[in-house]
Amino acid sequence: MRLCFLVEEHYRHDGMPNEVIRQLTAWGHQVDVVRPGGSLLCMTEALHTGTHDAWVLKTVSGGPGLTLLEAAAATGLTTVNDARSIRGVRDKALAAAIGRARGLPLPPTYAAARPELLGEVPAAEYPLVVKPADGSSGRGVHLVSSPERLAAMLPALAGEGMLIAQPYVPNSGTDIKVYAVGGELFATERCSPLHPDPSVRERRVPLTAEVAAIAAQVGAVYGLDLYGVDVLLGPDGPVVVDVNDFPSFRQVPDAAARVARAVLALARTGGAQPPSAGPYAPPVSIPAQASARAGDGA
Repeated sequence: MRLCFLVEEHYRHDGMPNEVIRQLTAWGHQVDVVRPGGSLLCMTEALHTGTHDAWVLKTVSGGPGLTLLEAAAATGLTTVNDARSIRGVRDKALAAAIGRARGLPLPPTYAAARPELLGEVPAAEYPLVVKPADGSSGRGVHLVSSPERLAAMLPALAGEGMLIAQPYVPNSGTDIKVYAVGGELFATERCSPLHPDPSVRERRVPLTAEVAAIAAQVGAVYGLDLYGVDVLLGPDGPVVVDVNDFPSFRQVPDAAARVARAVLALARTGGAQPPSAGPYAPPVSIPAQASARAGDGA
């Protein structure tokens, strides 16, 4: 197969997706790498219908790669994940609206184009977690204790673009990261960006049935195949606080091979369908193959 990976400069030397690209190449597939953040793109000539079996996106939120991926999807090319689904989670304000409407346990979410507008959030909602609507990797996440503290932080929040604010969910200082790949779910525990502790390293943990059901529901709601879900175990149960398309898959055993097999499977089937408005039905978990067939990888 021939695949095109859109890789942001931020991930030029990152293990994910470079290890996946090396694995696919070792299996005999051709992988072309485009760096949309570091190249002049002739958008009218960038797409060649039928040249690639699938286009795969690994870029930061707000990066130019998603525009190119959406252009590929608009011409009928297969994309991983579905381009419309990626847009639905990279805009955190949009993701919150979609998720709450479809029954996911997300906190109430306020959105503001200017930071001073967050001053209208009721005092009863504090403390607040404030972050950019297009943020990623824990960037720009703030715990705001009171309206007075918010007022003092306005200069620091200026220039962040659209912001979202959510009531803080009391927790132990760690969150559960669930990775979904190839129909399987893997859970890790790690430090919350609001409670950094260098001594706490990300580690595999058992996945409870409740959190697994929520993580599977996330994929169905947003139409994602390769994704990560950040879950806090709050006093009233698990709460989804973030969803990422194509995450790092840290601590997932044989992550590069698992992701590579998933990409090939999606390329063969034409990728995922976008999310539907119908009732949620849990997907069937398909165990990943223990080893790849020679020269095929799936």
